[in-house]
Amino acid sequence: MPYHNLKALIKGIRACKTVADERALIKQESAAIRASFREEDSYARHNNVAKLLYIHMLGFEAHFGQIECLKLVASPRFADKRLGYLGIMLLLDESQEVLTLVTNSLKNDMNHANMYVVGLALCTFADIASEEMSRDLANEIEKLLGSSNTYIRKKAALCALRVIRKVPDLADHFVAKSKNLLADRNHGVLLTAITLVTELCQVDPACLEEFRNAVPLLVRHLKSLVTTGYSPEHDVSGITDPFLQVKILRLMRLLGRGDARASETMNDILAQVATNTDSSKNVGNSILYETVMTVLEIEADSGLRVMAINILGKFLSNRDNNIRYVALNTLNKVVAIDTNAVQRHRNIILDCLRDGDISIRRRALELSYALINEQNVRILIRELLAFLEVADDEFKLGMTTQICLAAERFAPNKRWHIDTVLRVLKLAGNFVREEILSAFIRLVAHTPELQAYTASKLYTSLRSDISQESLTLAATWVIGEYSEILIEGGLVDEDQPKPIADKEIIDLLVSVLDSPYANYLTRQFVLTAVTKISARPTTTPAQQERIRDLLMTYTTSPELELQQRAVEFASLFNLGEIRSGVLERMPAPELKATVLGVVSENKPVGSVQPGKDADLLGDDLTSTPATNGQPAVPATQDLLAEIFGNSAPSASASTASPAPAPAQRNIAQDILGLFDTPSAPAAAPATAAQPPFGAQSSLFGAAAPATVSPPVPQATSPPIPSVAPAAPAPTGYTAYDKNELRVTLTPQTSPTRPGLVRILAHFTATGSNPLSGLNFQAAVPKSQQLQMAPISSPDVHPGRVETQEMRVLAPVGANIRLRLRISYSVAGRAVQDQVDFAGFPPGLTGGS
Repeated sequence: MPYHNLKALIKGIRACKTVADERALIKQESAAIRASFREEDSYARHNNVAKLLYIHMLGFEAHFGQIECLKLVASPRFADKRLGYLGIMLLLDESQEVLTLVTNSLKNDMNHANMYVVGLALCTFADIASEEMSRDLANEIEKLLGSSNTYIRKKAALCALRVIRKVPDLADHFVAKSKNLLADRNHGVLLTAITLVTELCQVDPACLEEFRNAVPLLVRHLKSLVTTGYSPEHDVSGITDPFLQVKILRLMRLLGRGDARASETMNDILAQVATNTDSSKNVGNSILYETVMTVLEIEADSGLRVMAINILGKFLSNRDNNIRYVALNTLNKVVAIDTNAVQRHRNIILDCLRDGDISIRRRALELSYALINEQNVRILIRELLAFLEVADDEFKLGMTTQICLAAERFAPNKRWHIDTVLRVLKLAGNFVREEILSAFIRLVAHTPELQAYTASKLYTSLRSDISQESLTLAATWVIGEYSEILIEGGLVDEDQPKPIADKEIIDLLVSVLDSPYANYLTRQFVLTAVTKISARPTTTPAQQERIRDLLMTYTTSPELELQQRAVEFASLFNLGEIRSGVLERMPAPELKATVLGVVSENKPVGSVQPGKDADLLGDDLTSTPATNGQPAVPATQDLLAEIFGNSAPSASASTASPAPAPAQRNIAQDILGLFDTPSAPAAAPATAAQPPFGAQSSLFGAAAPATVSPPVPQATSPPIPSVAPAAPAPTGYTAYDKNELRVTLTPQTSPTRPGLVRILAHFTATGSNPLSGLNFQAAVPKSQQLQMAPISSPDVHPGRVETQEMRVLAPVGANIRLRLRISYSVAGRAVQDQVDFAGFPPGLTGGS
């Protein structure tokens, strides 16, 4: 049985004990309402629409009542019109065709004698008006803006706002009437008029000149609000109509921006608002904040700007965290405008670094970075280093980056710069970007007078703590490169230099190699470092033999990269003078003015230039990426040129061989020839575009700082017999093994990026036939992301291993699943196959 009225329906729905009972009741009532609508009972229509709107509010279908709402609107009774318009606002939106039927009713009611009926029509228009309706009724709205009734004027102003947003072309229809509204004394009308004028100025900048003449009027309104006594009608916490004050300030901000004359008119009243507003309550703080924003955006005089920044500084002492956050956020925006004024509040900003609220600490950090300059760099870096010691892990990566960037830019001397980076490496060595580490190594290489000091400091730091990865990498590289300085001069970081033997250095590096903190990259650095130490004249024969034995133990390492390094480095011991030439000290690399993509134009950290692809870490992948988290590897020639400080072939070579360039052997061919690694002819551009990914990255550690050293001159070098054994079989997880091809996948996790896994695919011909045209494709589930580097060579010969790297970014704790598609030719037949692989161990992406 249907309910007679809305009250009875609400009571019945509340009496339902289950959701199913409620649905059944609403379904039954909806059917009864539909039947009643078909009977065209005008008296029951009001009740039925009221019940239907309640059903709609509960989330059930009520669209079948749209036409009935239109019928109620057409009724002469005010109660029916009110409910009909409410139904239209709830059940219709601007995209529905039924809306066109409402336009005529709205037009009639806008001309109604009863102001409340006009108000209903204006409220409905402001809520649902479409572009077409706005064009049809714009003239009616414009006419109502001139009404003598304040109730209608303020609603008409909001309708005009809707028209402008839907049809910006009609903005000029309302300019003249809007000017008149600004002179209105009614607060409600004035509030809506200022909102309308603000929108006009934003939509059409040409209107700014029209309304700049009204600045004195706005100043008078604001002055009366500030100086007037208690007004119970508009008082909020002792302040007269703060909403209107805020609106006026925002409009003044628009009108004063870029206009000195308008700004001068505002200066006095802005100073008055800033000094007379009570800041003990949130209402006053909101007005002060808008005043500050206005002062900072208009052409205000310097004294007013300083006062505005002082207000923000006062906000920092507020006990309300929201106000402090707003102050820090605003100071971050204005620090570039007046740095000196913000500097006065440096101490309280640094105090915010110790706040319990993480968002305040983050904003205070950002502001602290912006305040660093040549004068205060020592003080601020000292405070930031103190905070780094106790900071949460999520802050450390950004902090180490910003501290090192500031040290590079503002360091008073190189000794202080090196000390600062060393302190960062000791405090947060597991949270340092590769680019920062590279910049530090370049700095050391270009500061020969401090190399002994730096090596001593790093040696001492590494002895006390081998758990910080970046500290370990930096120390390993520097000790390996400058071990003879360390041995000859001793530890120079103390008052009296302390002698040190080569055995102590090698003992330390071996302890790093065997430590539980050592990872794939660390072991590569250590092997390269000890190999370089073995070629120094300060190293005794006993320690050289010890290093050779150490390398031999790694020639059978299950990690392919380490195995290949060990084999190649061990083979150097048989090359006599060539060994010392290859392993001599590396020339200082070219000093780069950029770190992390931050150049003089202040591009954001880690930014990638438009038009270039970025990988999962934000690296540029237009060139082939390398393994072990190192920077992308360019072509062979570019890689070796960068390693050797952009050195060209020696003068003797170029003089002795004036033959055309393709006939000359380049640096890459000479060095790779030492290890029997055939390189492509210089005249083969296709091969040069895709460098042997595995060969160079494994040999040189993907352009890591610890690399082999300058090449032997090309033209005068005798042929070198090949000494490297055949490539050993790779270790890992076999994903495919048939049709004379074996594919093995070796995963490597990222210590700083949970969820990121680098996978090196090894391709081996298991038969006697070579494989050609190998095309290897992979896909991952939608929840994961995959990027692939080019294959080292599409032709796989028996006894050789080709490689291809993949990077997978997966949710932490997820298992990595791959779908592999392989196609190639062998013995004249084409092979195409597809396999699914999920053989990696669980927990590879981190998590518990």
